[in-house]
Amino acid sequence: MPKDTAAQRQMVMVAFLQAQNCSNYPASWRHAETAQDFLTAEYYQRIARTLEAGRFHLAFFDDRLAMPDRYGNDYAEAVRHGIRVVKMDLIPLLTAMGLATHHLGVGGTYSTTYYEPFHVARVFATLDHMVGGRAAWNVVTSLNDSEAANFGRLSHPEHDTRYDRADEFMEVVLGHWDTWDDDAIVLDRERGVFADPAKVHRLSHDGPWLRTRGPFTVPRTPQGHPVIIQAGQSGRGQRFAARWGELIFAIFPSLEFAQRGYRSLKAEIAALGRDPNQVKITPAVYCVVGETKTMAEDKLAYIEGLAHPLDSVVLLSEVLNFDFASRGIDEPFSDADMASLTGLQALRDRVVRMTGKANPTTRDFIEFSRRGTVRELPVLAGTPNDVADGLEEWFVGEGCDGFVLAATHMPGAYEDFTRLVVPELQRRGLFQREYAGTTLRENLGLPRPARGAWRTP
Repeated sequence: MPKDTAAQRQMVMVAFLQAQNCSNYPASWRHAETAQDFLTAEYYQRIARTLEAGRFHLAFFDDRLAMPDRYGNDYAEAVRHGIRVVKMDLIPLLTAMGLATHHLGVGGTYSTTYYEPFHVARVFATLDHMVGGRAAWNVVTSLNDSEAANFGRLSHPEHDTRYDRADEFMEVVLGHWDTWDDDAIVLDRERGVFADPAKVHRLSHDGPWLRTRGPFTVPRTPQGHPVIIQAGQSGRGQRFAARWGELIFAIFPSLEFAQRGYRSLKAEIAALGRDPNQVKITPAVYCVVGETKTMAEDKLAYIEGLAHPLDSVVLLSEVLNFDFASRGIDEPFSDADMASLTGLQALRDRVVRMTGKANPTTRDFIEFSRRGTVRELPVLAGTPNDVADGLEEWFVGEGCDGFVLAATHMPGAYEDFTRLVVPELQRRGLFQREYAGTTLRENLGLPRPARGAWRTP
């Protein structure tokens, strides 16, 4: 596939959602304009309709399999302050959103560490059928011991081991999705033949981590198989993302960092024999937009003032799998402490790099990770022109292929962006005015994979 020309290239736009009481910003539930019916299907369907009106490509849900309870080895403060404690299963929400829309992609997070590959393959293949080829699966290896405890495990597996197992997990899931040929179903009533058994295959996988027989029970889906999302940014995680991801989420704190990360990921993808133009890299951002710069600045000041001091340390404890209550605010982490931060290693490494310290303090982690605040991600605030300028600079400057828009409050953040920023991006020719097709792959500009195509590299 030839490289896109500047005239053809347009942004991918993804909405970053949570199946919980708040958005990625834990203080969002405290916002006066945040809707409070987050336990209803209508809440998510309203958001879906807004995103489709804004021509977003995908509504994507992050997830954890435990509430944050690593801080002080207790969940009380997280519950009291509403720090991402409600976590519902994603599939009913994705189905509800998919049935309320016609073009919007719907993607969700399922763990390779705590689910079985046959189950994941069946859930997402079924979803892809039910929403007409608009499903995506975000592949994660999970983060902490709390998730392990909820699944009867004593501790969370070591970082690289999780990815080694996840590689085999991907082979099994994709193998199951390859079970049925595209033309296996015959539906010949006269001959009494439903499907051609020669075109349905048994997987019979027996590997170092996993064993599963098949054949798979869901025929091939409208887009071949669901789009694969990944967010690995550590060394081992980046290799995993480059091997399997079709849409890669990233945290890039600046344009310069984004340009380096973008080049590095694309090079890794090419080194694996894959076409880098068929993998979309989308960093996360917050956008706070107002009709005037003063209005946007006032909005941002109000939003930032909603944060609670515990938001940061509770979420740092969760994501790094370490009890931050066990260390003083200015006490350096020991070498052993640093080695025990087994969760999101990209965040740990970023704090080490930004502080220049091999042994940062708790204050360093709070200040330089900015976990639990809107400043954890780049913030573009201002008029529609200001925000569009910032997005265009990253996109044209080859720092990304599009963006993951995190919400400061819901649904208002998406409504503001759709009403104010999307028309400006469309006027500049940077964003789609209409959807390209009916499946998520068509809208992302990704080819429909042939059976077994994933084995080629």
